[in-house]
Amino acid sequence: MEKRDVIIIGSGPAGLTAAIYASRANLKPLVIEGYGAGGQLMITTEVENFPGFREGITGPDLIAELRAQAERFGTEFLTADVTKVELTGDRKIVWEDDNEYEAKAVIIATGATANLLGIESEKKLMGRGVSACATCDGFFFKDKVVCVIGGGDSAMEEGTFLTKFAEKVYIIHRRDEFRASKIMVQKAEKNPKVEFIMNAVPVEMLGEERVTGIRLRDTVSGKEKDIDLDGIFVAIGHTPSTKLFKDQITTDKKGYIVTSQDKNKTTYTNIPGVFACGDVQDSLYRQAITAAGSGCQAALDCEKFLEENE
Repeated sequence: MEKRDVIIIGSGPAGLTAAIYASRANLKPLVIEGYGAGGQLMITTEVENFPGFREGITGPDLIAELRAQAERFGTEFLTADVTKVELTGDRKIVWEDDNEYEAKAVIIATGATANLLGIESEKKLMGRGVSACATCDGFFFKDKVVCVIGGGDSAMEEGTFLTKFAEKVYIIHRRDEFRASKIMVQKAEKNPKVEFIMNAVPVEMLGEERVTGIRLRDTVSGKEKDIDLDGIFVAIGHTPSTKLFKDQITTDKKGYIVTSQDKNKTTYTNIPGVFACGDVQDSLYRQAITAAGSGCQAALDCEKFLEENE
């Protein structure tokens, strides 16, 4: 069994920033990056709001830069998926198939996945007019026509946000009433750029190289119609990647890991020596830069914990 000071599970901006800081603290971290290494940034074409890149950078390139920086300071990477963990003891055990790794501390940075519709054309056009993050990509749709698919607070919030850039925003919902809070719906209703399309489900996202429109089916009549537009934002929620830690780590009702139980212990979980950072514990901001910031915090918290418990 290999023994480590720190194992980091996940390799998005949170996990890689944690690795940079842990390596510089001479903790010699092992990052088990997963086969889906890099997280949601790997399907993001342009990142223009990450500090330090005035001309912007693609998501995969940003991940490559962070990974290379972590490697420069001595981080070791394992490209594999964690299959089981035992975190409750003084020594934490992490399995990759039959291979066991032991650590004094673990940083969880497994992220969250945007819930998608599962339409084939959605996958084809992701990053080419299809997005799951209005705050990330809204800027690219100045004076364009876009739609938001969803009926919760996130859909209302993203639809209203997009009116800062877009000429027109359709909010498309499969039912005849929203599950969003009344105040959020009213705010969207009052915006002259917003139009609601109710009782409609997406059938296909139209376009070859980029989005040119969307095909909708009326859930009452069954009739289909096409709408011309330039962008499609899917806002039907996120699922945190916490299944692996079920029954060990405390999560909220949405499945996000609960941290900050003590205001001076920002990334601490309910288990001593286990820390969480990034989208796996953040259902509010979900930005690359906030994930990176919390990765820094997790590494500093972890370093302090190890010093106090040597």
